[in-house]
Amino acid sequence: MTEFLPGNAITLLANGGDFFPALQEAIDGAQKEIFLETYIFENDATGSLIAAALRRAAVRGVAVRLLVDGFGGREFVRTLMSELIPDGVGVMIYRRELRTLALRRHRLRRMHRKLAVIDGAVAFVGGINIIDDLQGGLLERPRFDYAVRVEGPLLGPILESMHRLWRLVSWARLGRRLHDPLLVPAKTEPAGTVRAAFVTRDNLRRRRDIEDAYLEAIDSARTEVLIACAYFFPGRRFRQALVDAAERGVRVSLLLQGVSDHPMLCHATRALYPFFLGRGIRLFEYHHSHLHAKVAVVDRRWATVGSSNIDPFSLLLAREANVVIDDVLFATELDASLQRAIASGARELRREDWRRLPMLRRVTSWISYQLVRLAIGVAGYGGKH
Repeated sequence: MTEFLPGNAITLLANGGDFFPALQEAIDGAQKEIFLETYIFENDATGSLIAAALRRAAVRGVAVRLLVDGFGGREFVRTLMSELIPDGVGVMIYRRELRTLALRRHRLRRMHRKLAVIDGAVAFVGGINIIDDLQGGLLERPRFDYAVRVEGPLLGPILESMHRLWRLVSWARLGRRLHDPLLVPAKTEPAGTVRAAFVTRDNLRRRRDIEDAYLEAIDSARTEVLIACAYFFPGRRFRQALVDAAERGVRVSLLLQGVSDHPMLCHATRALYPFFLGRGIRLFEYHHSHLHAKVAVVDRRWATVGSSNIDPFSLLLAREANVVIDDVLFATELDASLQRAIASGARELRREDWRRLPMLRRVTSWISYQLVRLAIGVAGYGGKH
């Protein structure tokens, strides 16, 4: 069962336009300690702004602890990292990539979390990397994504998780455990009225916590399930939960990528379209820009925002982090934001649309589906998940 804590203040942040100014303001106001985790830290205008804020903090005596994934942050290692360290920013790389073409199973075990905690007082959780909203594509509109700003009791488990991973990576790098205490404990006094939980996924104690939180909400849904997900490749258990909800009269809608930055995963997802469409589940593809969101709303009461996609790489391999929120006002706000995105930038697909697709498109989807399944098998996973 998901463990909710009452008394939080949680603010929805849409896209980098909301997120990066809020993050930079918090960093610039830091007095003692900053933790920041990200999968990608790009050397672009946004990355330079956040890097400069971290450097300013370190120069004025703030302990800055930056953890970047070794695969997603390959560009960061080559460029920005050397600029941060001389100013006193503490930088560590999670599973640093040393050989580009190495085919090792553990290469798929990435640190995909996007988290920040400043002075134990404010946290950011979501799916937004440190990268320009417009970077990496030909579209003129910003990447579609979400994060949340958190104050209150939820700071406790968020900061504990980040501190634990920082010490774990320190130990893995140096070969010995370090006494590296927090400089500022989490400020867990009530700050609002929102019930929320911090849910993570790792390869030890919390292997299925995020998936189980989703399934718990879907299984109890009465009216509506709306999921927006960049990379959607659910296992049998998740697919069946959606089908069961649709069969008992719940409106189940999926907002997925129409313009993909990883075409193979997108094509693999499309191989599942006939299954969903044949069981009363509505599908929308977002074509306004790159959809990078990983959020959901159930019954306009339960919501989640975080880094975890609904695919085997997130649910079975990567380190992920989501906030789960039990609050009508927040869920209604997120639902309204998603409905606006569907109305302005998405196209609904129907069963006849799939049948009219050229045979080459359908064969490409089938081949991509099999290749993704093969990758999962190589990593040592499969079966009903």
